[in-house]
Amino acid sequence: MNKESSQRTAFIIFRILGIIVVSILLWILGFIIYNGMGVISWEFLTAAPAEGMTAGGIFPAIVGTLCLVAGSMIFAFPVGVMSAIYTNEYAGNGWIVKFIRVMTNNLGSIPSIVFGLFGMSLFVNTLGFGDSILAGSLTLGLLALPIVIRTTEEALKAVPSSYRTGSRALGASKLQTISRVILPAAFPNITTGLILSIGRVSGETAPILFTVAAYFLPKLPTGIFDQVMALPYHLYVIATSGTDIEASRPVAYGTALVLIAIVLLMNLLAAFLRRHFSNKWRAER
Repeated sequence: MNKESSQRTAFIIFRILGIIVVSILLWILGFIIYNGMGVISWEFLTAAPAEGMTAGGIFPAIVGTLCLVAGSMIFAFPVGVMSAIYTNEYAGNGWIVKFIRVMTNNLGSIPSIVFGLFGMSLFVNTLGFGDSILAGSLTLGLLALPIVIRTTEEALKAVPSSYRTGSRALGASKLQTISRVILPAAFPNITTGLILSIGRVSGETAPILFTVAAYFLPKLPTGIFDQVMALPYHLYVIATSGTDIEASRPVAYGTALVLIAIVLLMNLLAAFLRRHFSNKWRAER
C-alpha cells in the first residue's frame, strides 16, 4: 500500500469514528428529548416540586444549580488562572513547577466522591459552614481547579515569546507585560477552561450530596449558608428513590433535558465571550 492509499484509508477510518461519536451523542440527546419534552412546560420550569416530586416543577433545583455553578467558578477561575500564571511565567522549569504539575494532574484524576468527602470534612464540619451553598461551591471549585489550571497554562504557552520580549524591550515591567499583553492574547483560549469547568461541575452529584444538596426543599435560598436543591441530585432522587418511581420517570427525563439545556446555554455564553474577546484583541492589534 503506497503513501497516498494509506492516507486515504486513515482519513476514512477517522471519518467513520467521528460519525460514530456524533451518532451516539445525537442518539442520547434524541432519547432524552423524546422522553422529556412531554413534561416541559412553564409550570415545570417555574414551580416548586409537589406530591412527592411527581408533580409541580423544578425551579428551586434550577436556581440551586445556577448558584453552585456560579459560586464554584468565582472560586476556581481566578485561583486557577493565577496559579497557571505563576507556574508558566514566574516559576521557570525547576522541580517546584514539575511537582505542582504532577499534583495538579493527580488532583484532576481523583474521583468526585472523594472531593465530596473532603468538602464535608473541611468546609461543612471543620470550618463550620454546614450544608450550604458556600461549602458546595468551594467543593465544586476544587473539582474544577485542575481543568482551569491546565487549560490556562496551555493558553499562556500558545502566546508567542516575541510578545513578551517585545513588551519588555519597550520598558514594560513583567507584571504589565502579563496583564496588558499576555492575558489579553491568551484570554480567548483561557475561556476554554471555563467552558470545560462549567460542564464538569454542573452535572456532579457526589460532591454536592455531602455538602449542600437537599432531598426536598421547595423554596429558594436566601443566602450562601442555605441548603439548596440541585438538578443532578434531584434527578438521582426522582429516578431511584422517589415515592413512585414509575410516575416520576417522565419528570426525571424532563429534569435531565433541562440540565442539558442549561449546560448548553452556559457553554454557548462562554463561547460567545471567547469570540468577543478574540475579535476585540485582533481589532486592537
